[in-house]
Amino acid sequence: MARKNDAFYFDSFSECGKLACQAARLLADTMRDFDPDRIEEAMESMHVIEQAADERKHDVLDALVTAFVTPIEREDIAVLSDYLDTVVDRIEGVLLRLYFDNIRSIRPDALRLVEMIERTCGEMCKLIDELPQFKRSKTLREHVIAINTVEEEADSVYIAAMRDLHTGCDDPMIVFTWHEIYTFLEYCVDSCEHVADTVDSIVMKNS
Repeated sequence: MARKNDAFYFDSFSECGKLACQAARLLADTMRDFDPDRIEEAMESMHVIEQAADERKHDVLDALVTAFVTPIEREDIAVLSDYLDTVVDRIEGVLLRLYFDNIRSIRPDALRLVEMIERTCGEMCKLIDELPQFKRSKTLREHVIAINTVEEEADSVYIAAMRDLHTGCDDPMIVFTWHEIYTFLEYCVDSCEHVADTVDSIVMKNS
């Protein structure tokens, strides 16, 4: 169990995880019920989430400057905070590309990838919530494995989607824009895996 004066860091991680889940849900809802004429509304909502995640990250880094004792190594706190913020940044990046590439409809394999983003963010939230009691947690490792598994699935979907795009589409502009969007969708899942791998490393170092 975390000491009372350690709660700030773990609570901040947990809040960042929840913000990532909110961002993933917003992106998924926007893509499933896609209306290009309303995407700016989604962008405004996403930016609010992204700003909140940035503020949390800055709060953690500011606290590290004056902290005398931290629950885990300072470098690990900084890296984990940065990776959690990156998840939200990547998700916002997908939405921005749908907007400035003027996407008018969503390809089916992109919906498969955004569903995987939701799944990895959900597992990531559960993982982060277990972090305060990582020395006694019986489920933390399961969440790491679940995230790694979804990331492998996402890699396969990404490869198939890119193959289909480059062999089945004759419009170079569509190929260019969706190449970038698929890549950013895959980045989102990778970013969740970076969080999971960092937590796994923290557990190994402190066991």
